[in-house]
Amino acid sequence: MTFGFASSSAASVSTSASAASASRLLEPAEWAAAGIPLLRNPREVVSGLHARHSPKPSTAIVAVLDPDERLCASASFTRRPAPADGWMFRNALLAQLRRVIPHDLRRRTPVRTAVLLYCREGEARWTEEDGAWMWGLRDACTLHGLRCGAYITLTGDGWQVLGEGRGGRHPNAHSDPEPFAMSEAPPLTPRTGGPVSEVLRRAAAR
Repeated sequence: MTFGFASSSAASVSTSASAASASRLLEPAEWAAAGIPLLRNPREVVSGLHARHSPKPSTAIVAVLDPDERLCASASFTRRPAPADGWMFRNALLAQLRRVIPHDLRRRTPVRTAVLLYCREGEARWTEEDGAWMWGLRDACTLHGLRCGAYITLTGDGWQVLGEGRGGRHPNAHSDPEPFAMSEAPPLTPRTGGPVSEVLRRAAAR
């Protein structure tokens, strides 16, 4: 077994890797300057997602809203115990989006908006982990053809839309979900045609 110091080249690679990782997060000022659309009714969105997914600490919920702020799709997953990294968060969010809703990359301008609710321990103030989630959400939205929407934290103190200063005490990271009817966008009408669909239409009308 030998001991020694890392070579200068290895040290420089390590330093550049750390710098790249550190750049994959957004500071509150950068997030505020990004023109993130405001939620008309954040309490309704938070309460609806909390009732639907029952998040516990380390749970992330990504939801897609239509222009009327109705829920199109949502998915939740547990954050793995690893250092916060925006690139890893981006990949996790993108995988969930691809699983629950088709992309909008063919549109010239995004129509639907993705928001992220992250349930965690600690204080409600911004952390570097939050900055990594913000970076990941923004990048995942770009790659899926969506508008980047609000980033919301859910802690023991309640919920807060970071960058907006809006929040509330309930629900929180430890509260039980309550029955809540979150408005949903109607499902897309499937393309039909021909005699088979006509038979199905008549059968449904009976």
